[in-house]
Parts: sequence; structure tokens; C-alpha cells
Amino acid sequence: MIAPILEQLEAEYGDRLTIVKLNGDDHPEIARRYNIMGFPTLNLYRDGELVHQIVGAKPKRLLKSELDAHV
Repeated sequence: MIAPILEQLEAEYGDRLTIVKLNGDDHPEIARRYNIMGFPTLNLYRDGELVHQIVGAKPKRLLKSELDAHV
């Protein structure tokens, strides 16, 4: 559902942001390791540390606003 938005954001942010997608149904152990309780969940890491989490589908403008505060 948000995959097209993530692709656009990845292109817009260039090398400032790397987007990695994970299917939590196929890899539940990884979702548990990162405390992901619902989908979609976007975790933003800086230097390996979680700095922000976005839970639920959001329109592009809201995602961009939240990302801009951290990128």
C-alpha cells in the first residue's frame, strides 16, 4: 500500500536515506527482534540506533514531514 510512496521518497532523498523493506509475515522473528507489532511500521535508524518509528499507513506529505525532522 505504501510501497510506491517509499520508492518516491527513496528517490527524493537520494543517498541521505536507505529504505529496506521486510515482509513481516515471511520473517516474524525479525519483526519481533525490532518490536514491530503492526504493519506497516517504518523504523528510522541513525548510526544503528532507532531514532523514530512510524506506525500505520500515512500519506506522503506526513511521511515526508516526519522524515525531514530526522534526515
